[in-house]
Amino acid sequence: MGLIKEFKEFAVKGNMVDMAVGIIIGTAFNSVVDVLVKQVIMPPLSLMTDGINYADRKLVLREEVGTEGSADFIKEVSIGYGLLIETLIDFLVIGFVVFIVVKFMNRFRNKAQDPKNEKVVTPKDIELLSNLNDLMEEQNNLLRERQN
Repeated sequence: MGLIKEFKEFAVKGNMVDMAVGIIIGTAFNSVVDVLVKQVIMPPLSLMTDGINYADRKLVLREEVGTEGSADFIKEVSIGYGLLIETLIDFLVIGFVVFIVVKFMNRFRNKAQDPKNEKVVTPKDIELLSNLNDLMEEQNNLLRERQN
């Protein structure tokens, strides 16, 4: 019975929902980055390098021998480094976009956590801690005045 209770707490606290939303957004984000790299970044890069299609780039170690379907047919053996180049570009684009998004979100979080900022609603816990800090400073000032 303890396992079911723990699962309920896990689901109710929102951890499961947060994970599901993160996975769904991550999947959609992957599609956007894939199109961005393949349809926006790679064509100009290919144009700058005389029309090289990076996905097709490979280093052939052994040529294909014979005709496909015959007994003496030997498949080509090659190292496909072009797809690695595209994947690295994907990684760089994803990393840069995530960096920009996190930087953007941190700016809003910092504004929201500033209790003196009247334009943005401060979360209640931050506001209470700020008030507590102000009261402690006031109390310390009163104690200093009494000592002098």
